[in-house]
Amino acid sequence: MTTQHTPAATVSTPGDRDIHVERVFNATRDRVWAAYTEPDQLAQWWGRGNPLDVERWEFERGGHWRFVEHHEGGTDGFEGRFREITPKERIVYSFEWDGMPAHVCIDSVAFVDLGDGRTKVVIDSQYFTAAERDGMLQSGMEDGMNASYAALDALLAKAG
Repeated sequence: MTTQHTPAATVSTPGDRDIHVERVFNATRDRVWAAYTEPDQLAQWWGRGNPLDVERWEFERGGHWRFVEHHEGGTDGFEGRFREITPKERIVYSFEWDGMPAHVCIDSVAFVDLGDGRTKVVIDSQYFTAAERDGMLQSGMEDGMNASYAALDALLAKAG
C-alpha cells in the first residue's frame, strides 16, 4: 500500500484496483452534505472552481447525473448513476470521465461528523482493472480533486 500526503487530502492505493481519499473540512456534516448534493452548490466547487454545467441531476437511487466543466483547455464531461443514498452519511455512484470512455468506477463517499464542527469525507473508488485505476491516477485526478476541494473550502467559508 502506498500513501501520498497532499496539502488538501490523503490519497492511498490500498489495492491494485482501488483509490482511497480522506479530507477534513472545517464545516458541519449538514453543510458538507448540502455542498455535495445541491446542484447550485456543486456547480461552485466540483469542477476545480471552473464554470460547471450541471446538465443532469437526478438525486435518487438509479438517477443519472452529468456535469461538464469548462476550462482554458476546453471541456471535460463526467457522468454516472446513483446506486445508494443514505442521507447525510453516504453516497455510492458510478463515475465515468469522458477522457476515459467506457472505463467506469464505483465511488463510495462517506460523510463522518468529527463532533467538533468538522467533517471528514472518505472516498473509496473501485476500478475494474489495475490499468484503469492507474490511468485515472496518471490523468491528473489528484490535482483536479485538490483544486476542487480548495474551491469547496472557499464555498464552505462563505456559507459559514
